Amino acid sequence: MNYGKQSNRRAAGRRAGGDDPLGANSEIGRKLRQYYDDLVKEEIPDRFSDLLSQLETQDRAQSVGKKD
Repeated sequence: MNYGKQSNRRAAGRRAGGDDPLGANSEIGRKLRQYYDDLVKEEIPDRFSDLLSQLETQDRAQSVGKKD
């Protein structure tokens, strides 16, 4: 891998007026962030929420059983 070429491209991007040293990678990052944000905003289905509650209840019961 030639790190000198990458560094030169970043410097050229900055000289060309671009404040973004990552170039196309920044666009990929923005799209991934938007996808993640949309995913986080989605509601958890009731069935999944119920399963999580059951697991938490079982975990608490096992924790109490181990303390005795």
